[in-house]
Amino acid sequence: MSTNITRNTKSAFIILLVSFSFLTSCAQNSLSTHVYTTDSDSLKAKQSVLTNEDSNANQLAVGAERFSRYLPVLEGKRVSLVVNQSSLVRNDLVRENNLTGHLGPSKANQPYQHLVDALLQRNVDLVSIMSPEHGFRGDKGAGEKVGSDIDAKTGLPIHSLYGSTKKPTKAMLEDTDVIIFDIQDVGVRFYTYLSTLHYVMEAAFAQGIQVVVLDRPNPNGRYVDGPVLKPEFSSFIGMHPIPVLHGMTLGELARMIVGERWLDIGATSYKNAKLTVVPVEDYKRTARYSLPVAPSPNLPNDLSIQLYPTLCFFEGTDVSIGRGTDFPFQLIGHPDVVFGENQIPVKANSAAPHPKHENTLLNAHVFTYADPNISKSYSPKPVIKNYSPSDGLVIGTLIDAFSRFSEYNKMVSASGDPEETFFTRPDFFDKLAGTDALRIQIQAGKTPTEIRQSWQKDLNKFREIRKAYLLYDDTD
Repeated sequence: MSTNITRNTKSAFIILLVSFSFLTSCAQNSLSTHVYTTDSDSLKAKQSVLTNEDSNANQLAVGAERFSRYLPVLEGKRVSLVVNQSSLVRNDLVRENNLTGHLGPSKANQPYQHLVDALLQRNVDLVSIMSPEHGFRGDKGAGEKVGSDIDAKTGLPIHSLYGSTKKPTKAMLEDTDVIIFDIQDVGVRFYTYLSTLHYVMEAAFAQGIQVVVLDRPNPNGRYVDGPVLKPEFSSFIGMHPIPVLHGMTLGELARMIVGERWLDIGATSYKNAKLTVVPVEDYKRTARYSLPVAPSPNLPNDLSIQLYPTLCFFEGTDVSIGRGTDFPFQLIGHPDVVFGENQIPVKANSAAPHPKHENTLLNAHVFTYADPNISKSYSPKPVIKNYSPSDGLVIGTLIDAFSRFSEYNKMVSASGDPEETFFTRPDFFDKLAGTDALRIQIQAGKTPTEIRQSWQKDLNKFREIRKAYLLYDDTD
């Protein structure tokens, strides 16, 4: 979704750097710091296990692993799955849960198995797969077209829910009795798997089809923060009147969408709607959860997932957040406006076919330690700071970046050189924010405290509404 602008790095001016103290003074964090490369062979590597010292991943069972809670619902039913590469269950649990059918052999050296394979081994009658943004295998870049296909391993038809068709059609669902939705989310309103869930429920309930959501933890579940979306800014990257960081799981949000009647279906369809949510066992919203697989190509590790709520706003600006580099969603940089002392090359790759500032060098600040093997590929070696994300959104990062562009433009205007535009896609920025207020506040020079204060009334109202739909203890 980013635009390509070819630039030559200017060397005629000495850039006065604004202090970046909020980036360099943070204590060391316990997040995973491995960074996967992003060349054409690396997408498989992104599906490696992500580690985290603080993770509760081994102490809980995701909804998909709680077979006894949902296999009875599937008995004798024709089942469609909305899944991607994150729809995994642990092999030890698959082997131990001999509930239905005969389990085929599983590879002992593989800790995870895809839900499709686990259900086929249990003789569940699967009729189709539906895939969201990034595709069934999770190998498509942001905004890249996802086509329909046949799964080579199972022979099941794969229907794309990203591209021209975002909502399941009647033809897709004509042989379906139950839809299972099992996709890992990251807890941010503009991450599009939530919108896919909305459309799946809308299509299913309109045709009397039951929906089963197999819940997974929210890695950003500790936070409720950011502006609440206004209806006039609704789009596929934000459909609901919830804040940027909602602190809910997709299972909880599914309950909220139905309970608040946000679906475009008739009263009869609502009355007959059948939604089943299988909760995560022993999930604590405040505990860190390290994802077993990258949820999308440009979120390769835990730190990128925590930085995503803040850095994604730069997609509406001329600032790069590392697409097309070895540090997606782990840096901010620009070819001309200086953000740090690292010069990081931007090149198209399978995760970012058309990255912003392609074939340039970014003057970048990298937020996380580099993998030693990656560092050797750069000359000079990147200077990389420790960074521990603040609670919720870090609005100061956006304000600082806007200030850097303003300072740069003051200097170049004196010599008649062209200025740089910060908000290159203001409409898209506003869709991400769910309002135009945030952009206007940044342009007006409001402080982070003033901006954050302007959200509180709507956030408090949202917190009250969400209480009725929570499946796990709240953070309050």
